[in-house]
Amino acid sequence: MGLREYRRKRDFKATPEPAGKRSKPARGGTGTRAYVIQKHAASRLHYEFRLELDGTLKSWAVPKGPSLDPGDRRLAMHVEDHPLEYGDFEGTIPKGEYGGGTVLVWDRGTWEPIGDPRKGYREGNLKFTLKGEKLRGAWVLVRIRGRQQGDEGRSWLLIKERDGEARSGPAARIVDREPKSAATGRTLDEVTAAKDRVWHSKKDRRASAPAASRKPMAPARRPVGFPTCPARVPPLSRSSFRPSSPRWWIGPPAVRGGCTR
Repeated sequence: MGLREYRRKRDFKATPEPAGKRSKPARGGTGTRAYVIQKHAASRLHYEFRLELDGTLKSWAVPKGPSLDPGDRRLAMHVEDHPLEYGDFEGTIPKGEYGGGTVLVWDRGTWEPIGDPRKGYREGNLKFTLKGEKLRGAWVLVRIRGRQQGDEGRSWLLIKERDGEARSGPAARIVDREPKSAATGRTLDEVTAAKDRVWHSKKDRRASAPAASRKPMAPARRPVGFPTCPARVPPLSRSSFRPSSPRWWIGPPAVRGGCTR
């Protein structure tokens, strides 16, 4: 799908979301792949389930969020691919922009395909194992025939497989039991109210900040490409996407989140 549709829907002069660059897929279809779920309070609350595949984040909107009960089949509407950088995003999209509302990183980690991921995705039966902070174990995304005309294969189901991580009853409702951000420990209301609630890309941060609040230029010894950390929401490091290390790696305190303090 690529990022063409993602970019077409957004005005990057107005929204803090990253435009993104297409990254090279893992060699031979192997390697560590990023996984993230973002809780999004737009016109309706929903959860955005994302898996890294072929250099972008394949994305599904899950209205009710994931369930740990294998008997629960959660509708997951396939949406446009998102850039890998989007997995770092926690903040507020301005009202009037596409998807306007507050976003938090509800879960993050890595995923491993069960079988050929490209074939599974193409055929609408994508099986995988999650290694997240909240979701773990085997899962499957299954494409179904949508009820609405013009669905064009957008309707899928997100289902927990039966394994040691499966639960039933109240224990399965993990979105209710663990509502906070996996990145910052904040609630949606706290992200909305925070002074740093509108995340800006490294490119636009200084230009968009009021003159009185701008930080001094970085010392000469600061490595090129490492932005100054926001006060409260450290974005994840792009180094988290190194094939030789686990995705979403957060570095040592001196450079945690890919920035210096």
